Amino acid sequence: MSEVIEQQAVPAADKQAEKQAYENNKLHKRLCRLVGQAIGDFNMIEDGDKIMVCLSGGKDSYALLDILMTLRERAPIKFELVAVNLDQKQPNFPADVLPAYLDKLGVPYHIENQDTYSIVKRLIPEGKTTCSLCSRLRRGILYRVADELGCNKIALGHHRDDILETFFLNMFFGAKIKGMPAKLVSDDGKHMVIRPLAYVKEADTERYAEVKGFPIIPCDLCGSQENLQRKQIKAMLRDWEKKHPGRVENIFSSLSTVVPSHLMDRNAFGFVDLKTDGVANPDGDIAFDEEPCSTPAASSSTISLQRIDS
Repeated sequence: MSEVIEQQAVPAADKQAEKQAYENNKLHKRLCRLVGQAIGDFNMIEDGDKIMVCLSGGKDSYALLDILMTLRERAPIKFELVAVNLDQKQPNFPADVLPAYLDKLGVPYHIENQDTYSIVKRLIPEGKTTCSLCSRLRRGILYRVADELGCNKIALGHHRDDILETFFLNMFFGAKIKGMPAKLVSDDGKHMVIRPLAYVKEADTERYAEVKGFPIIPCDLCGSQENLQRKQIKAMLRDWEKKHPGRVENIFSSLSTVVPSHLMDRNAFGFVDLKTDGVANPDGDIAFDEEPCSTPAASSSTISLQRIDS
């Protein structure tokens, strides 16, 4: 009897494993498709680029490097990738983890050793947040390393959720409509920064990290307090997504469908010089909406590197 049960259980286990493999492959294809779409939409990568991929040891930067390596093999253009990690000498940082992983992966990499941790601790009073100064120091170092390595672009692992959280943080706490663009020129004017994960949900990078078994390095090594404001925004967005499916997606879509004439920024639109000319404009808006606001159908985008069906 036990032999019969065991024989019946094996096919069920095989079926479950087959289903899991199918879901994992589907996730990989979706990530490749979304990253490829973002790269195409914003012209992030061009032939001959040498891209510095900033690798922190977190799930997002691991996923970024992994997907870019996949697309590089399939792309009709040639570009180089160099993984770069900044070892800031935080206590208990496992310095051997990333080199071992990257050696096994066979990707060119550079570990930059800079004791910014001691600088931050010396300048910031105990109990105060260190993130701002730490970020400025890290940014300057990475710009220098990009120059030294001959990289003309810097790829960061920020995803869709990071972009949305930054948008609301700036609105709620900074009184400005400002997000986190998928592509921009750095504040020193010398580097192009790209965010290929701009269309990717955090839930997908979390799942992908589990599937791939990335050697995650915890982000609390410096002992600093988590950004409570960002934590509040993250909780708000997750609550919205749970109670009102589609709301977060609509908000994200709105970031690429901006109508300056219907905001109040005098620098973004010429309200001061606005005059009537008596000419009807079929593309113009009406002053008093008669129909409920609607969301236009999203247009399909072309993936420049390679289209991958989900």
